[in-house]
Formats: sequence, structure tokens, C-alpha cells
Amino acid sequence: MSRIARQHSAHLPPKTRATNFKEVVCGYTETEAVAEAGRCIQCKEPLCITGCPVRINIKGFIHLITKKDYKGAYETVTEANLFPSICGRVCPQERQCEAACVLGKKREPVSIGLLERFVGDTARQSGRHQTHEIVSTGTRAAVVGSGPAGLACAYDLAKAGVSVIVYEALHMPGGVLTYGIPEFRLPKEIVRSEIDNLKRLGVVIKTNSVIGRLHTIEDLMGRLSFDVVFIGTGAGYPSTLNVSGASLNGVMSANEFLTRVNLMHGNDFPRYATPVGAGKNIAVIGCGNTAIDSARTALRLSPDNVYIVYRRTLEESPARKEEIRHAMEEGVQFLFRTETKEIIADNEGWVIGMNCRSKDEAAAPDFLLNVDTVIYALGTMANPLIARTTPGLKTDKAGYIETEDLMTSIPGVFAGGDITRTKGTFTTVIHAMSTGRRAAAGMLKYLESRRQT
Repeated sequence: MSRIARQHSAHLPPKTRATNFKEVVCGYTETEAVAEAGRCIQCKEPLCITGCPVRINIKGFIHLITKKDYKGAYETVTEANLFPSICGRVCPQERQCEAACVLGKKREPVSIGLLERFVGDTARQSGRHQTHEIVSTGTRAAVVGSGPAGLACAYDLAKAGVSVIVYEALHMPGGVLTYGIPEFRLPKEIVRSEIDNLKRLGVVIKTNSVIGRLHTIEDLMGRLSFDVVFIGTGAGYPSTLNVSGASLNGVMSANEFLTRVNLMHGNDFPRYATPVGAGKNIAVIGCGNTAIDSARTALRLSPDNVYIVYRRTLEESPARKEEIRHAMEEGVQFLFRTETKEIIADNEGWVIGMNCRSKDEAAAPDFLLNVDTVIYALGTMANPLIARTTPGLKTDKAGYIETEDLMTSIPGVFAGGDITRTKGTFTTVIHAMSTGRRAAAGMLKYLESRRQT
């Protein structure tokens, strides 16, 4: 059993990072990465691999880091995952690969996420990228949505020789990686760089292309002559806030808030004419990862106070504990076991406060929280556009696309990511990528079956 202490990455100081959008976690130096890789005991049956949704050869790439063979480590990781710099930053490894690490039974588990990030960052900094000898099959695939599921699907299809076009509704690719995750957790330069690696395989990405408006799924399978289609549009409709005052000026969903900052530079007015309009006292309702991202983003807009208002306890929060700790260090104030009862307006319809009820016996049960902005992060729902414009496409009552082995009710049309999940299911970037990879395998099998008939 390894006796080397787990290596911890440096972080920007809380008071410094709370004033800017620079990346908080600095990542490993080479010395730290090699030392951490040396903690891996190279199990005969590495459970960490089964804990990874895309089944990266974790044991293999870590061993190569100990040999300082970073090129080999990168090639090993990217056989399963083209986006190591992204996943090394945003995946909840503590619930996945690191949770299964044998070393973690008696000591701290190997820091697999930071090692994966190190491999990806080292490759990018040295100009290295994955190369494949691709033999064209003469088949064509359309991928709807350039989020994690769509990009992973496109990657595996392209490697197999399928010509792939990705259609993205927004003006930049990446889906939630671009519009949902803040710069201080995932720099957009990283997203662009790893998407560029996908383009090197011949994948074409068409932005500002809303499928269901520009083209329908029938168009893609018909007059545009695609052999297969993958739907990875995510679940971008925010769940509604069902309290009095939910439609007041100064109330917005976390999706809107994060998109206006991450994608539209709402934090950089007047250089960009897209101000986000957040006030000086901001309440975020919810305590999942999106709520924490919203609160930490809001804090960087120079308010007086930012509050997380959550009806359950800290232990019940679905957010990553590291992100909650970072938020607390930076100055976000947490009101646990607190319900929002009503949002109050002034005479012109602008938010001036929130009536709350505390379930903490040591506090007054009802109180007024003086805020002028309310951001709600209560989960998301399926976007209905594809289902409404695709006759014969089966969905459940909540609008999520039904699949069998990730093929929909329409032959040759597959789906994955959040658009296929049951409402309320917790998903991650890497889980979405896993469904994209599984769908790609099914699409290749489908194409092969058609070729043989």
C-alpha cells in the first residue's frame, strides 16, 4: 500500500479569485503529477476503470505518467475520451473512478481527475493531439446538439470512418460546457481546444442551426440524405419557480443567468453590450452544481451579498462538496433548511425582498431577506421542439425521448444525454458522454446491418 501522501493542487486565494473569472484550481506541476501517479498500486483488477462511465484505461495512463511518457498517457486516455482537460476539471471523480479506487479503502484515493487534467493540459501545451488513420465508409451521420453527448458520439463515429455534421443551435459549440459552466471552473479556451481536436478528425460543426426550425429530423433522414441521426439536445428548459412573485423584474433562471455571463459576456459591460443586470443583493434558490455555479458567478459581479437559499441540509445537497467549500471560502452565504415563500416587489414591479421560512429551531421561523435579484436553480426539463416537429418520435409524459439501446422509435435515429433521462435523474458531463459513445456503437451496428441487407 502506497505511503506517499496525496498531492493537492494549488488554488488561487479566495479573496483574489472572488474578484475575477480566472481558473480557481491551478492543476498539478509535473513533479506533483509524477508523485501522485506513483501512489497508484496498479491493481490486477482496477475497479477505477469500472467506476468510469466511459471506461478510460486509468491504470494504463497513470503508469505511463510515472515513466514520464506523457504522449503515451494522452493516447491511452483519448482512446476512450477525447476531452481529458475538460473531464479532469468538471467530472465528479469522487463519486466515480476515485470512489472505486482500492487505495481509498485505507488512505486517500489516487487523484485521478487531476492526473487526467495534467495529461490533457500537457498535450495541449505541447501542441499534441490524437491522430487516427481513418478509412471512409461512405456513410453520413447528423448529430443534433454539440454538448458532451453529441461530441462524444461524433468522435466515435468519425474514428470509424463516418462523415459527421454536428448541428448546434447557439452561435458557439460545446453545449453546457460553453454556456453552463463558468470560466473559473472550465476556461472556454480549454473547450475550444478540445473541440478543435474533434474537427481535426473531419467533423463539421454548423452553429446557429436549430433543428426543428432550420431542418427537421425527417429532413435529415430524407432530403439531406443522412444515414443515421443522433439527438443530443439536452434538457435546457428550466423548471419553474412556483411561488408568488416568480415573474417579477429581477427574477431569472440559472440557465438564463449563466448563459448571459458565459456565452454573452454579461459580466464585461460596457465592452460587451450585453449587461446581465444583477443587483447588489442576490439570492440563489437551490443547492445543486448549477446553483453553486450561479452563486459563485454572481459573487464575481461585485455585489454586496450573495445567498444560497436551500430547503434541505448541507449533507443533502447534490452539489460537489469541493464546489460548496470554494463558494463558502469566497464569501457566499448559505441559508440551509430555508424555504422561499414569496418574492416581494416595489411599485414598479422590481424585486425588493424575499419572504422566507427557516426550519432551524434556533432561528426565527419567518423572516424577510433583503434582495434585489433572485436566481432559481431548480433543475431542468426536456426541450419539446424536436418531439413536436418529429412525427412518430416517442417520448414519455415529461417529454424525454424514449429509446431502446439508445435507438428511438424511428429506425436509424438515436438519442442520448439529458434528453433521454427520466425527469429528476442526476447526470454529469461524463455520463452524457457515455450515452453518446454507446449510441455511436449502436449507430455503427445499425449501419453495418443495412450494408449487409
